[in-house]
Amino acid sequence: MTSYRTSLGRARGMGSAKHGVSHYIAQRVSAMALVPLGLWALYSALRLSHAGYEGAQAWLHAPLNAILAILLTVAAATHMRIGMQEVVEDYIHKHATKAALLILNYFVCVLAGVCAVFCILKIALIGVVV
Repeated sequence: MTSYRTSLGRARGMGSAKHGVSHYIAQRVSAMALVPLGLWALYSALRLSHAGYEGAQAWLHAPLNAILAILLTVAAATHMRIGMQEVVEDYIHKHATKAALLILNYFVCVLAGVCAVFCILKIALIGVVV
C-alpha cells in the first residue's frame, strides 16, 4: 500500500533517538575542560622548552603536574572519541562500514588514552631516571 504522507509527517510524533543530547553535553564539557588544561599545557611547554629531558621528568614528577597532565589526556581522548563518532555517524551511510569505524574509533581512542596515562604515571611514580 502506498503512503501519501510526507517524510515529516511520518517522523512527527516519533520523538528523538534519546542519545544525541548526552553526546552534545559530553563534548561541550570536555571542550570546556580542555580550555584551561590546554592553556596550562601551553604555559608548561613554554617553561619546559629549555629544561631538557631531565627537567621535563622532574617537572612531571610533581603530583599537581602529573594530575593535570592525566586530566588533559583523558579530556582530549574523550573529546576526540566523541567528535570522530559524530563525523562517522553523520557522513558514513553503509551500516557495516559505520559499525567497523565506530568500533575502531572507540578502541583507538581508548588505547591512546590508556597508553598516555600509563606513561605519565610511570614517569610520575618512578621519578627522575638519569
